[in-house]
Amino acid sequence: MTNGLDLLPSTCCSPGNRGADLLPLLAAAAVLVGVHFANRWFQKRTEHVFVKNAKNIVIIAVLLLAVAAVVVFKQHQQPATAPTAGAVLSEAPALATPGIARPRLVDLGADKCVPCKMMAPILEDLKKTYKDKLVVEFIDVWKNPDAAKPYQINLIPTQIFYSSDGKELFRHEGFFAKEDILAKWKEFGVELAGATQQERKQP
Repeated sequence: MTNGLDLLPSTCCSPGNRGADLLPLLAAAAVLVGVHFANRWFQKRTEHVFVKNAKNIVIIAVLLLAVAAVVVFKQHQQPATAPTAGAVLSEAPALATPGIARPRLVDLGADKCVPCKMMAPILEDLKKTYKDKLVVEFIDVWKNPDAAKPYQINLIPTQIFYSSDGKELFRHEGFFAKEDILAKWKEFGVELAGATQQERKQP
């Protein structure tokens, strides 16, 4: 038996600029076309040594122009402003005991991604319920691409589990239910589920 969530996609597309991925293919196509016409033009003049040399020069020039076009395009794609820090769901929680680190859950997604929207209330719930035991962060990879680069993700949403000393323990791609997140933490010796009811009774 399925529910409404089963019909939704579990992952979104790559967080990078999708248009930029086509640029190398277009540049390669332009090079091939240029070489083809250059070959046809020079086939009729192969009896001269100087013409043969000119043929090689034209081919090299076409390749250099294609490479230059790619470099210029990449430079224009870089953000003009300094990169901003990764966004969090709300104000970063203070440590329960100063000087003691806590495990951390980082979710990388976007506010217009369907499974990312499904993750938002789960992350907010985890953040509030386990504020003294777990740090929960959200990074919008479309709004803050530079903040997402160090994590080297392939799809969104991606959840990354870190130990209290900052070591990556596990990462998951796609929608991740709260029960599965708690179970995964339990595998790493971080018990969160058992304290839920007690923490909710506190004012």
